Amino acid sequence: MNPLQWFGQYIFDPFFFHPIINILVLFYKFFLFLKIPGAFGLAVVLLTVFIRLLLNPFFKQQLETAKKMQELKPHLDKLSQKHKKDPKTLQQEQLKLYQQAGINPASGCLFMLIQMPVFIALYNTLSKFLLNGGATTKLIAEINGFLYTPFLHIQSINPWFYGFNLAISPAKAGQWYYYLIPVITGILQYLQVQVSMPQQSSTDNSKATLATASVDNKTLDGAKNEEKKEDSGDFQKAMNTQMKFIFPLMIGWFSYTLPVGLSLYWNIFSLFSIIQYRQLKK
Repeated sequence: MNPLQWFGQYIFDPFFFHPIINILVLFYKFFLFLKIPGAFGLAVVLLTVFIRLLLNPFFKQQLETAKKMQELKPHLDKLSQKHKKDPKTLQQEQLKLYQQAGINPASGCLFMLIQMPVFIALYNTLSKFLLNGGATTKLIAEINGFLYTPFLHIQSINPWFYGFNLAISPAKAGQWYYYLIPVITGILQYLQVQVSMPQQSSTDNSKATLATASVDNKTLDGAKNEEKKEDSGDFQKAMNTQMKFIFPLMIGWFSYTLPVGLSLYWNIFSLFSIIQYRQLKK
């Protein structure tokens, strides 16, 4: 057994995949018991909300860290200018500034590190139910083998959710209204990227204008430094533009080719992110 197989069998499956598939089936049976139409789709929505709420403390910490880092940016720029020839001192001064502000830069990555195995487990779980056009008899038996108790065992899965078959992709559906799914997914991703990007204040813009206007009064070396900063800013702006447009188009394409049920949980996550980013900025 190679390390990847060992990790999947003893870490990923028991701590991520199996719990999530059991929770999804529990929610599904709950909605079946209530005899609510679209039980499987509602179970996917409820599972997504449950996972999002579970990860919310880590996501909130990431947002707060990002906001503090944005507020510290002018001070970090001054330190970079002051100690540009002494990287060791620069690093020490930056660490002091982080400590004074109560920031752990590594904590911003914590949400990403935690959500990755959860996302993979969610995808694997939904794929079990949705790929290949739905759950066959053999697949139902395999799913039941993952469940903790016979009480959760299922005989079939109805993938229909208010006019949409969650087990097929818009590319294969052949109905015009399925094409709305990738469009909505792309729009939500655009809004999420846009609201998550730090906006440059008018004060920063005026400072940038003054800095550009004063280039003629500087030495040649100073002018070159300003040119490098401007190039760096242009590069960052280009990267932000690509993130804002290319990433939503890419996610929209995935939504077009993958089962609708996967887009459903992706869009719920996006809505949560948009709402939380807006609340933080307020």
